[in-house]
Amino acid sequence: MSMNAVPRQQVLPHIRPPQQPSLDNFVVGSNAELLTTLSSFVTDLTPRALYVWGETGSGRSHLLQAVAALSASTVQSGSSIPGDLSPAESTLLIIDDVETLSPEAQIALFRCFNDMRLKQLRLLLSGSTAPLHLPCREDLRTRIGQALIYEVKPLSDSDKASALLYHAAQRGMRVDDHIIDYLLRHGRRDLPALMAVLDALDQHSLEQQRPVTLPLLREIMQAG
Repeated sequence: MSMNAVPRQQVLPHIRPPQQPSLDNFVVGSNAELLTTLSSFVTDLTPRALYVWGETGSGRSHLLQAVAALSASTVQSGSSIPGDLSPAESTLLIIDDVETLSPEAQIALFRCFNDMRLKQLRLLLSGSTAPLHLPCREDLRTRIGQALIYEVKPLSDSDKASALLYHAAQRGMRVDDHIIDYLLRHGRRDLPALMAVLDALDQHSLEQQRPVTLPLLREIMQAG
């Protein structure tokens, strides 16, 4: 190495442990009633079923994980559930992506609906579409359609901007409004993807010892 060469400075990454999903750190937007219902769902042990739907990135999986943490339960992915569902009494069964249930698991979930009162069972389910359009057995689709149903309503750009600015502040980033505006105009629409870009921007800024600027954001988005 030349005596005049300047070695690249190694910068420790600005790492924050990821936040665990909770009802408190969910960006509410127009979903206040849903949040209230989920809060009561944790404490009210009355046998009942709740179905939450929304497109990918809407936050429905976040909400299921939050309820699971509050109720000492686990979230099961529809695609990984075996054909046999044998919930214990007085339990909360949480299933994400019900549209991916196997035919055998669909039969098992239908039986859970039928045994809900007998076994004091509560069902919290989620999917990517309204019950009418679920690709599952007609009898199960009917049962889900009789549950309490909520769509996770999309966030407005104003909601997303506020959430991104808060996320940046939590990381210790100083971000101008025009950077957030550019990200909202040219990035993906779901909030987790937008936050991932913001995290990458912070990481590149630290590694390259460059300020957080629009040109740097463009580089990251083009590289991605």
